Amino acid sequence: MKFIQSPLIFLLSLFVSVAVYGQETETYNIKDHYSKKEVSIEMRDGVKLHTTIYSPKDTSREYPIIMSRTPYSSRPYGEDQFRSKIGPNDFLMEEGNIIVYQDVRGRWMSEGIYDNMRAFIPNKKEGEIDEASDTYDTIEWLIKNVDNNNGRVGVWGISYPGFYSTYSLLSQHSALKAASPQAPIGDFFFDDFHHNGAYLLSYWRATAVFGYEKEEPTPEAWYEFPELGTQDQYQFFLDAGPLSNLDKYYGEDNVFWQQLKDNPNYNEFWQKRGIIQHLDNIKPAVMVVGGLFDAEDLYGPFETYKTIEKNSDNFNMLVMGPWSHGDWARKSERQAIGNVYFGDNLSEKYQKEVETKFFNHFLKGSGDGTVDLPEAHMFDTGKKEWRSFDAWPPQNTSSKRFYLGDDQQLTGEASPAEISFVSDPKKPVPYSEDIKMVFTPRKYMTDDQRFAARRPDVLVFETPVLEKDMTLAGVIEAHLKVATTGTAADWVVKVIDVYPPDAEDYEETQDYLKMSNYHMMVRSEVIRGRFRNSFENPEPFEPNTKTDVSFNLQDINHTFKKGHKLQIQVQSTWFPLIDLNPQTYVPNIFEAKKEDFKKQTHTVYGDSYIQFSELKD
Repeated sequence: MKFIQSPLIFLLSLFVSVAVYGQETETYNIKDHYSKKEVSIEMRDGVKLHTTIYSPKDTSREYPIIMSRTPYSSRPYGEDQFRSKIGPNDFLMEEGNIIVYQDVRGRWMSEGIYDNMRAFIPNKKEGEIDEASDTYDTIEWLIKNVDNNNGRVGVWGISYPGFYSTYSLLSQHSALKAASPQAPIGDFFFDDFHHNGAYLLSYWRATAVFGYEKEEPTPEAWYEFPELGTQDQYQFFLDAGPLSNLDKYYGEDNVFWQQLKDNPNYNEFWQKRGIIQHLDNIKPAVMVVGGLFDAEDLYGPFETYKTIEKNSDNFNMLVMGPWSHGDWARKSERQAIGNVYFGDNLSEKYQKEVETKFFNHFLKGSGDGTVDLPEAHMFDTGKKEWRSFDAWPPQNTSSKRFYLGDDQQLTGEASPAEISFVSDPKKPVPYSEDIKMVFTPRKYMTDDQRFAARRPDVLVFETPVLEKDMTLAGVIEAHLKVATTGTAADWVVKVIDVYPPDAEDYEETQDYLKMSNYHMMVRSEVIRGRFRNSFENPEPFEPNTKTDVSFNLQDINHTFKKGHKLQIQVQSTWFPLIDLNPQTYVPNIFEAKKEDFKKQTHTVYGDSYIQFSELKD
């Protein structure tokens, strides 16, 4: 078995795809304006966490502390080694703030044992720790030991560091005034590695990042990635067969791989690692940020914001733009996802007009919440413009229901239609046309879906050409009525904007494609059918029996414009984004055998419907 550890793979392994170091800034030299200090902060149980502090050289005034806690390394290490970019954005960096990075417990240069998505302990006994106590102890040390701080602390982070940002809200430290969880993981059974109980095989390579434990602090990666010997991800996993065959790449020393295999259901192991259920009576100001086309963490941002909004009385706002994972922290003149262009300088405008304003108000200003920021700053991915809302989901909406009818039509009424297709695990529906080996998927979130629409194992339903704009905002509910000749099945629903024939290409449109009649995926989701009634207690389907399967797709804010069509696709395989369902019920798919995988016929009934909320004029 071969392993690889190239510089490119290492950067990918950071998982948060933002260049938090090594991104050149032409007009600002960090060393000219900041001093750097590395310290080991002792936690209440004696474990020391490596912490890097960048302090402004101008000591004529006091500054707030803005901190990011990360499992992805606070490198570069050494007090003479500087990042070329620090803080959430260049504006906050250049105006002066104390910027702190910390390796979380058990990662990189910090001591202790790492626990992936460490469970929060609400009522800690003496000697018990979690990420909230580590955050508290860190803040306490910083405000007492870092010169020229003004006693106010903010926390931010993207992806897994976003999870730690959410976690900081549970620290209850009085100096913590503002936090911005960005693309935060909310629950590992619904973010990243699972979607509604379906295992995301496309994240399998990332198991190396989280699964291997280290024995002592180290500035070098202690984990390695398996060499797969191909650039064809689809074929590699198809040839690999059942998930149990992947054990040859990750052995018992990969703790996370064992945890995934041993806990296929939403049991206590996963429930304890969820952070969202603990977000009650939050005091610091919160700005949740995410990308409407974030393939990694879309569940987390929406659920984090909504839960805080429901259970707390603090300043709490939501920002969702036309971004993939971490795009808002970059500076791209043209913002595009895959083949679709959305506008110019969208990230920089957000950084200057929203993010900087948020942190400055609560860390340098009055902090009373009277700041010119909306409750929800949402991008309309169809009209390609920002819109502000007083609440999210918007209140001025009406329910819009589309039934999956005969003759590939979306209709306003249920019908007796019965539409069947054969699902063959040997020929699963690809999630992308691209032939590549990705570390984590991204581009498919807006990909052209014509290749899928033309397969016999993908059902297609669409409206006539729209005579006026139709803006759909908020959560999408899929209510399927289905049957299968087998005892297990996955169900995938995709919401698609079909462009008109005269649509013009963008600079980003792939050479082999045309935007004419482009089938842009707006939102998609899967449910592992065994979890249709309970994520804790799976159950098989009764063969040839009509069964309800309902689940939510994450929120959208999209105008289907006049001249376009709304399309719904329904399928049962989505490979290798998600793993193959044997379509024969087994207690644990990670232990399924080759002979368990069977071709089955699935049926979708005409009283199935997809429910939206339409924004009123």
